[in-house]
Amino acid sequence: MPANLTPDYLAADKKFKTATTSHDRLAALEEMLSTIPKHKGTEKMQADLKRRIAKLRDELQRKKGAARGKPFYHVDKEGAGQVLLVGTPNAGKSMLLRALSNAEPEVAEYPFTTRVPLPGMVKFENVQIQLVDLPPITMESREGWLYGIIRTGDAALLVVDLASESLIEESEGVLNLLAEEGIRLVRDPRGPNEKRTVVAANKLDAPGAADRLRLLREFIADQLAVIPVSAAAGTGLDGLRQAMFDLLRVIRVYSKPPGKKVDREAPFILKQGATVLDAAEAIHKEFVEKLRFARLWSGQHYQGQMVGRDHVLQDGDIIEIHA
Repeated sequence: MPANLTPDYLAADKKFKTATTSHDRLAALEEMLSTIPKHKGTEKMQADLKRRIAKLRDELQRKKGAARGKPFYHVDKEGAGQVLLVGTPNAGKSMLLRALSNAEPEVAEYPFTTRVPLPGMVKFENVQIQLVDLPPITMESREGWLYGIIRTGDAALLVVDLASESLIEESEGVLNLLAEEGIRLVRDPRGPNEKRTVVAANKLDAPGAADRLRLLREFIADQLAVIPVSAAAGTGLDGLRQAMFDLLRVIRVYSKPPGKKVDREAPFILKQGATVLDAAEAIHKEFVEKLRFARLWSGQHYQGQMVGRDHVLQDGDIIEIHA
């Protein structure tokens, strides 16, 4: 018997696929269960929804209990990946977080406004990226937890103040302090303590910024790419969003149910190098064992052709799983 899913159910399913928090995913699953047609053709789907709801509720309950013992600096990763704002006092990290995301950090002219990690979600096209503002890197604030967060983050933005006459010394100081803790900010990581990073050269609208930007590029361009921006004026922010996505080294893959149109608003986020089998597991774990074949739409080369489970996927690929 066909499922005959209703528009309300499909809308709830879309909410689930685009949800960025566990609470939002739970609410969407509960809405899916309440709106799914109740007949023999959907019995397995109803059972699966109930199982997923129960599992998510249990996870949230355990997280709630564990949260009581979490340290103040802990930030649960959300979205496509976690990018950290690293820099000196008053470089404009909090201004960037506010300009790029839904967060509302305190922004002031005096240093050390940010005392604890503050996350916000940045939208890039159809994905959400977690951006975390951190306390400044200085000799006076060398808490171990701060460097621990940088080690475990997926990538970093080194924020440099183009309004400062001492930006080269300040940038060098941050890099040296991180190096003393065994952390290197690099363009292309080769080791476990290297963090993929780009430079966000902030305050591009400040007097003399163009000259200081040139000096900065001469100093650091061999090590890191430099993106000039102004959080206050909104200049260069779209390019910075693109850079954040590129830093994460992830791809977006879209699932196309057989005989239906693809939903481009709800991609599955996978690591670069992921295969058809990885995508099948992300879509539904049962597909891993039951996968018979897949069809792929990718650029001009694949328009629905069958591909093997080891085929490496690219950003924007559309995959149709047949189990």
